[in-house]
Amino acid sequence: MSDEEITRDGNGAELKDGDSVTLIKDLKVKGSSETIKRGTLVKNIRLTAKLDEIECSTKQVKGLVLRTEFLKKA
Repeated sequence: MSDEEITRDGNGAELKDGDSVTLIKDLKVKGSSETIKRGTLVKNIRLTAKLDEIECSTKQVKGLVLRTEFLKKA
């Protein structure tokens, strides 16, 4: 696997399926009035075909896609 195929968080740590991540910024959810607060722990992430996005679910929102630049590995 080359370096271009590795999904990385905002700090450069490698992310894999099933990892837990923490939000480093408050994020508003499009199509919803919800805001996910900084410091929220998101467990059991799933990698996507796009290296800068992951899929996950939180207590507030199911089926959420987050950009890796707003995450750090927990």
